[in-house]
Amino acid sequence: MRIGCRQIPLDDFVSNPYFSSPLVLVDLETTGAHPARDRITEIGIVEITADGVREWSSLVNPQQPIPAFIEQLTGISDAMVAEAPTFAELADAVLARLQGRVFVAHNARFDYGFLRQEFQRLGMKFRADVLCTVKLSRQLYPQQFKHSLDALIARHGLSVSGGRHRALTDAALLGQFLAVARAEHGEARLAAEIAELIRRPPLPPGVDPQVVDELPETPGVYQFFDASGNALFIARAPNIRKRVLQHFASQAKAGQVVGKLNRDMLLAHQLNQQLARIAWEEVSGELGMLLLEQRLLRQWRPRLNAQPRSAEDLCVLELADEGGLLRVQRRTLGDLPELGDWLFGPFRSKREANTVLGKLADAQGLCRQVLGLEVRPKGGKPCAACALGQCRGVCAAREPAAAHNARLLAALARHRLPAWPYPGPVGLAEGPDWAPVLHVLDRWCYLGSVHDVAEVPELLASPRPQFDPDSYKLIQKALKTAQERIRRLDGLQAGDGHA
Repeated sequence: MRIGCRQIPLDDFVSNPYFSSPLVLVDLETTGAHPARDRITEIGIVEITADGVREWSSLVNPQQPIPAFIEQLTGISDAMVAEAPTFAELADAVLARLQGRVFVAHNARFDYGFLRQEFQRLGMKFRADVLCTVKLSRQLYPQQFKHSLDALIARHGLSVSGGRHRALTDAALLGQFLAVARAEHGEARLAAEIAELIRRPPLPPGVDPQVVDELPETPGVYQFFDASGNALFIARAPNIRKRVLQHFASQAKAGQVVGKLNRDMLLAHQLNQQLARIAWEEVSGELGMLLLEQRLLRQWRPRLNAQPRSAEDLCVLELADEGGLLRVQRRTLGDLPELGDWLFGPFRSKREANTVLGKLADAQGLCRQVLGLEVRPKGGKPCAACALGQCRGVCAAREPAAAHNARLLAALARHRLPAWPYPGPVGLAEGPDWAPVLHVLDRWCYLGSVHDVAEVPELLASPRPQFDPDSYKLIQKALKTAQERIRRLDGLQAGDGHA
């Protein structure tokens, strides 16, 4: 167990030299990257106030195993934290050091999000102005390409005292960076940049200001709702927080524009009038983000988004065997409980399907009656094209049904919906090896994502979503390019957590 605290005088300064408010420089080590699932293993805090600089740190018992990857990175093992206090035992001391001060960290939303989550578990409220030193470095040194902590150490000659990737060491490095920035740019410039970076964006009147603190800087899908719970707008973003705040910034700009508004400003103006609630779901990678966005767009059909194609509008072709002759039937995807093995399409409408069939009939001498392009008259009269020699005569018994079937199948081959290539559902892993997410897929449908294979049976028992052509294309591409990340799940049953 380790808890440390020491007071360091602020050289010649009688007040905080960096900003008008006290600063608290924070770094955390954790068991992983997700605040809802992972836990803190070490806290390092450097307080900068008018009284000087005070350092405090402690190991934290995360009450869960530390992954080998994290142990290798930080040097913190299960044995080291076994006797350390839990966060609940440290919470009051930590909050006293953070409250009422500007929260400073490198990739600050990571550390701030973890602490907010820990305090929330204990029913404690924590909110602070947040300064990210990555963003500060970008503002002060825009000519530089890299702004990681390692890049700052190398570029500014910062002195590493203690183990790198240990909480107090990394928090103290931020203090050195502020000192360098002050020396190179002056107090006034540094204070102005800090003030701008911690400035809270203007929000629509119906939105709780606390939501700004909670927005994660991670990839995912965000959702805007009105006061009645109706979806207004849904979109994906590689950085949820950044993209959501851009909407509000566009609203502020819209008020200053004379004349026609661009698309983003128009959307922001509509949101400003109607937005009451923001929700989001984080993901572990590009595929998860795309699949989740498609599913939520179809589920909510938000009125400010372009509307996705409805399954009731999409047409597929199905072959029915009538006495050995394959006839073409048109079905909408909404009519199909699940996809069969011999479907063709999907087409945007029956009209588009008929256009494709008409071209195939002309090119391959296929019968328009069999293709459903002409009504079959009573008495078995041949199709109109037969008399002109454009149909080879299956409708007049001049061509064997098997020959027409073969030509029809060959003509439709390029439009065939491929059969699902597995005997059952599969999981496609995405994310880091030490915390993968499993996207569960079956018969070209996205069923959902899980973090533990034990959750799969419950997901498989849920109602199956309708076939979605946009998700189908994403899944088809992913299965071709990520074979090494596919896991068979067809052996799982409800209540069984073993694949």
